[in-house]
Amino acid sequence: MNLMSIGQLVKQRRQVLGLSQARLARLSGLSRATINQLETGTIVDLGAAKLIVLLDLLGLTLDAAERPSKDNALALASRTASVSYKEGLTPEALAAALVEGQLPANIRPLVATLLDETPLPLIVGAVEEVARHTHCPAKTLWKHLLQWAHDLQSPRAVWA
Repeated sequence: MNLMSIGQLVKQRRQVLGLSQARLARLSGLSRATINQLETGTIVDLGAAKLIVLLDLLGLTLDAAERPSKDNALALASRTASVSYKEGLTPEALAAALVEGQLPANIRPLVATLLDETPLPLIVGAVEEVARHTHCPAKTLWKHLLQWAHDLQSPRAVWA
């Protein structure tokens, strides 16, 4: 769930309760502009504490739950890394390299692209998928990714 979908729930609940944006703002200690931005999906950040107070006031909850795992993160991550290259990175090659910790020369540029550009939730999902299917501890896979990022001099701050 993201702020845009939460904003839609807030709007629906506010309307059911017969509250104006201004009244809800006063009750929650937020500004009317903040309520409006949340409901229209234009707010950048609200802060967890403020959001929880607002949701509680409306009788809504913010539940954190693990997303159901899908077995396509590895394939998507491989495809993302392959976009600009003639020869693609196969999910099997990526998984094998992650488990072994060795980075074959022919996939180095592809892995560099993966480390620098692949969305982080996709990388997390790929690590989880490889760990689940190979019984290699996820901690080991992360160690290999961090080593590769260092070796390939990834500019992405998360690898520092």
